[in-house]
Amino acid sequence: MKVHEIAADLTDEQDALDDIVAPIDDTVWATDTPSPRWSITDQVAHLAYFDHAATTAITNPDRFRSMVDDLMSAAAGGALAIDEFTLGRYRALGPQGLLAEWRAGRSRQAEAATTLADDTRVIWYGPSMGARSFLTARLMEVWAHGQDIVDALGAERSPTDRLRHIAQLGVITRAWTYINRKLGPPESEIDVVLTAPSGTEWRWGPGDAADTVTGSALDFCLVVTQRRHVDATELVLVGDATREWLAMAQAFAGPPTDGPGEGTT
Repeated sequence: MKVHEIAADLTDEQDALDDIVAPIDDTVWATDTPSPRWSITDQVAHLAYFDHAATTAITNPDRFRSMVDDLMSAAAGGALAIDEFTLGRYRALGPQGLLAEWRAGRSRQAEAATTLADDTRVIWYGPSMGARSFLTARLMEVWAHGQDIVDALGAERSPTDRLRHIAQLGVITRAWTYINRKLGPPESEIDVVLTAPSGTEWRWGPGDAADTVTGSALDFCLVVTQRRHVDATELVLVGDATREWLAMAQAFAGPPTDGPGEGTT
């Protein structure tokens, strides 16, 4: 898929989340979400901060490097210090101010994305990323943090075929999941066969692997973004390698984290 197509899907995913949060009462923005310490306000603030970071990475790499250094300095103070550094300014805006800032920031990000070519590399936290992977990761972030908000509200949202981006990211980060935990990456292959919301079948893998995972794209995306434990889904797993991977799958950057524990939804 071309970079401009991914950028368009990213905008659509942001707009879909906007439709969920825009109507809620200001008091509801303080509702706790499944992410420890974070309210709905914090979820949107996180997206706003990293939209700004992404725009800066595209348009001013030197400034972005300084932002990374500042974030690493804040990280020395622990999780609460990181939260204050990345979220504090946005928390102070109040729900409507935050909503306006998020909209303006993602518009700037979309404008910056128009300068990217398919073969552009973008500086980021850790190694640089190809433009398509970079925007795919941004889409995954919007969808995953949006899931936290949906769960906090006890709401439902209809899945779309934009999940293909997240499923693709989930598949290609299998080795990263192990490397990030300082484990040897697996040598075996796994066939992944998912049913898209539209009913289309999506496939990854050699086609004849002994280990397989089959089921809905929605369930797979919930697992690889650590929003659901694999046993809380209807995914069908075959092989020890499949279960090992999906018990700790992590399609996003950052230190290794564990999603919902076994027996939780």
